[in-house]
Amino acid sequence: MAFPKKLLNSYETVRLDLRPHWWYLAPPVSSVVGAIIFGIFALSNGNNALKWVALGILVACALWLFGRYLKWISTNFVITTDRLIFRQGVIAKQGVQIPLERVNNVNFHQTIFERMIGAGDLLVESGGEDGQQRFTDIKHPDKVTNLIHEAMEGNDGRSRGASAFAAPAAPDVGSQLEKLEGLLQRGSITPEEFEAQKRKLLG
Repeated sequence: MAFPKKLLNSYETVRLDLRPHWWYLAPPVSSVVGAIIFGIFALSNGNNALKWVALGILVACALWLFGRYLKWISTNFVITTDRLIFRQGVIAKQGVQIPLERVNNVNFHQTIFERMIGAGDLLVESGGEDGQQRFTDIKHPDKVTNLIHEAMEGNDGRSRGASAFAAPAAPDVGSQLEKLEGLLQRGSITPEEFEAQKRKLLG
């Protein structure tokens, strides 16, 4: 399930939209496989009580897998041109949003096995109240880290560009008084005009 575009700002575009790595589904899948093997053993044993136990275990494992799958398809780790977004939940939603200008540092961690399968964790340090956020089961966290840094640089570049079009700061009162004095000395304004402008500058 892709991240809903209606939740984006008008000036915002998605650079990356990820679901958790498939390893997120490995525990319930393994339990279902184990329950099937146990069920085959129970059927060959001929014990009715054991068959019911095997069936109960299989149903429980299948429900676990179904619930985990729903959670997997409803989880999004999103990088936009303006923020990081983590959102999950089928009906009730919960998540985290971190503006890129508040991100201080991004680190990733992978075990040897996680490097082999292309999974890992991201640790994002920000200037918000939470300080640190850990995101687990991220696909290729090294590449995601690079993309976050690129998005941060792009966001910083837009901020600098916007500030270039900001209104220039008003000159200070001292420099304006010096200009008035120069006009008075050259005879461009009268003493009365000088005093009137001086009173206006001094409030």
